[in-house]
Amino acid sequence: MVRDVCRMFIWPLVVVACACGPTGRADRPSIVITVVPEAAAGGADRVGLIAGRVTGAGRERQVVLYAKSDKWWVQPLAVQPFTSLEADSTWHNSIHLGTEYAALLVEPGFHPPATTDTLPERGGPVLAVARLKGTGNYVEREQGPPKMLAFSGYDWEVRQIPSDRGGQNDYDPANAWTDDKGFLHLRLALRDNRWTSAEVILSRALGYGTYVFTVRDTSSLDPAAAIGMLTWDDKNADQNHRELDIEISQWGNPAIPNAQFVLQPFYVPANVVRFAAPAGRLTHTFRWEPGRVSFRTTRGTFGKGAGVVSQHEFTSGVPTPGTERVRMNLYYFRYAPRAPQKDVEIVIERFQYFP
Repeated sequence: MVRDVCRMFIWPLVVVACACGPTGRADRPSIVITVVPEAAAGGADRVGLIAGRVTGAGRERQVVLYAKSDKWWVQPLAVQPFTSLEADSTWHNSIHLGTEYAALLVEPGFHPPATTDTLPERGGPVLAVARLKGTGNYVEREQGPPKMLAFSGYDWEVRQIPSDRGGQNDYDPANAWTDDKGFLHLRLALRDNRWTSAEVILSRALGYGTYVFTVRDTSSLDPAAAIGMLTWDDKNADQNHRELDIEISQWGNPAIPNAQFVLQPFYVPANVVRFAAPAGRLTHTFRWEPGRVSFRTTRGTFGKGAGVVSQHEFTSGVPTPGTERVRMNLYYFRYAPRAPQKDVEIVIERFQYFP
C-alpha cells in the first residue's frame, strides 16, 4: 500500500517519496544492542548487564531478551519476559549469561516462548530483531568434571562459578569441605582483596519428601552474611525454579529477625515467614507434598522431641517436582550497608531426606 501511494504522488509530494526510501517502503522500527554481556557457559545464577536502543517505535512497544545456552532462554525470567523502553528509546536489563544474546522489539500482546531452539523472526508482532555473540574469548567446549564432596551419604557438587544470588558473588571451591567427623563446613572468606562464597549442590533430584538440615549455632552470624538451605531447578525457570528456602540472615540489618521460611516468589508477602532463630544447634526441615510444603525449625537434633522454634505451612503456589536439587550455601549479601567484618564459617552437621 505504501509503495502504491509513493508511485501515485511522486511528483507533487516529494517529501512522501523520500520518506519511503529507495526500496519504496516506509522506514521500519529497528533495535540494536549497545552493551553486550560476556560469553560464558552461563546458568541460572550467573548474570550480566545488557542494554540497547530502538528507533522508530513508541514507548508502548516492549523488548524481549533471550540468552543462548544450548537453546534460547527468555530473559530475565519466564515470569518477567518484557523489558520496557525509556523515554529516550533506550532499554536495559540484567540477563543470564550465555554464548549469544538477542533482543526483539515487539508489539503489546506478544507472547514470547520461555525456551526455543529458533528465535522468532521479524514479522507480525515482532517488529525488529538484534542478535550478537557474547564478548570475550570464551570457547564452548566440553566441561570437565566438577569438584565433588561426600557428605551425609550423598554426593555434592562444589560451586566454582560466580552467582548473582545476593548480588554478584564469586565462589571458591576451597570454601567447602568436610572434617574428620563428616560435618560440612562452609566459609565466606576474604581472599586477594575479594570476598568469596561457598555452595554445595546435591548431585540428583529427590522430589517430594522431608528435607532435614542440622546446623550448629548461627546466632552470631555477621549481618552481611546469608545462609541458604533450598531446592533450585536450574534447568527450568517455570514455577520459580521450584525454589523452597530456609534462610538465615539479617540482610544487612541487625534489627530484624535472623531467619525465614520462603516459598518463591518472595515478593508475595504471604510467601515469607520471618522468625528469630535462637543460639545453639538447630534442625531446619520442610516436608514437600502435592499442594503443600510445611516448614519447621526445632532446637537440637531431628527426632529428639526438641522444642519447636517456628513452623509454617504453605498451601498456595507450591511447585511440583522437576529437576530441582538441594543446595546449601553461605554468601555475602552485597546489598548490606557494610561488608562482613571478618571471615564467616558455619557447620552443617547432617543432611537427611525421607520420602
